[in-house]
Amino acid sequence: MKLTAFSAALGSVFLLASGEPTENVRRKETSEPLLPSQDPFYTAPPNWEQTAPGTILRIRTAPGNVTTVIANTSAVWNIVYRTTDSNYKPSWAVTTVLAPLQNVSAPDNGTHNSLLSLQIAYNTAYPDSTPSIMLYGAASAPTFGGPSTADDIAYMLGKGWYVTIPDHEGPLASFGLGVQEGHATIDSIRATLNSDILPKQIPTKYAMWGYSGGSVASSWAAELQEQYAPELKFAGMAIGGLVPNITKGLQLSGTPFAGLIPGLFLGITSQDAEAREYLVSRLKTSGPYNATGFLAALRYDVGTLFLKYPGQEIGEYFVGGLADLRAPVLERISRSNTWQGYHGIPQTPVFVYKAIQDEFSPVSDSDELVQRWCGIDVDVRYERNEVGEHIDEINNGRLRALEWLETVFDGTLEKTGCDVRNVSVAVNTGI
Repeated sequence: MKLTAFSAALGSVFLLASGEPTENVRRKETSEPLLPSQDPFYTAPPNWEQTAPGTILRIRTAPGNVTTVIANTSAVWNIVYRTTDSNYKPSWAVTTVLAPLQNVSAPDNGTHNSLLSLQIAYNTAYPDSTPSIMLYGAASAPTFGGPSTADDIAYMLGKGWYVTIPDHEGPLASFGLGVQEGHATIDSIRATLNSDILPKQIPTKYAMWGYSGGSVASSWAAELQEQYAPELKFAGMAIGGLVPNITKGLQLSGTPFAGLIPGLFLGITSQDAEAREYLVSRLKTSGPYNATGFLAALRYDVGTLFLKYPGQEIGEYFVGGLADLRAPVLERISRSNTWQGYHGIPQTPVFVYKAIQDEFSPVSDSDELVQRWCGIDVDVRYERNEVGEHIDEINNGRLRALEWLETVFDGTLEKTGCDVRNVSVAVNTGI
């Protein structure tokens, strides 16, 4: 496959305690969704900073036709909730909650609710490209011949699970800032539990799932939970295509995936004015690779990133080459926000799946993280797939992840201690 055609295919893959003040925003189901920059719902009301993380700030029935786009959905809500950014300052985010046609996840159809927090890898510094918008269309794009994200959500809903999908990068599209993404994921679950969406007469089990960029948000949530949200008790976490140090994405320069680099460095500097000023100051002002071309990534969703920068040597945009992206002001952000395994210990069973030949992130980084978890008694099952690479493992691993999550919710999960194994799984058909 030619580089441009491969990049085009990639683009289709990746378009992917309640209290005052709370505002209920009612909109007709037939009204059209607006982009976040045009929709006043995507703002926080006055005095929101004084509320606790997880507080519902606004809630509405989602506009548009999500219930027809995604099968097995009875109703959909958007929630604006209070969270905490990577500077540990008050922030807010949005999550989309989908309800199943009926709660059928428990063996006797009534012992508990099942809530899955699905972290989508939307991997962009463009604030108008969010899961809450992607659900209206982009999430239905097939994934290299496999099921789409919408198909996966429909499968979960068909099992009777509720699904909450946070815009975990927050209002600044802080792609790559692990503390931001982890906090927003945790608080989306708090907000969902604080709502009246799930039946209150029975308890709720909640778990997380994310692949690639979605695994980043999920893993950081698991690391931060014990100190940030000690009242929560996750039932499990499935993470695939693990990226323990996302700034190692510099190795993607010159590959079909090079577009992730502009999005990533614009994302990790979104909450640090000094770092953003430095980044922009090092961009060339003339020539074919210049500031205008690099900063255009602020307006590109992840699919467009792959289409605009395939095969480019991203160092060509900078006066000092890629070395400029390893400067101390950027390394400081990386150490505190992109290196997993140093902020806490997952307090829940974990299922990890990864292609040994993953070209996005070295498998050795994932091996090291899992071994660290094993050394401190995290219950982890780690499957290293001998087949395929990062993109292949989306399809090769999804059914294994869903089956594992089913055991989490139906109570049949068998804890394995530290179970690391090589597997050989190639899937050519979907669920």
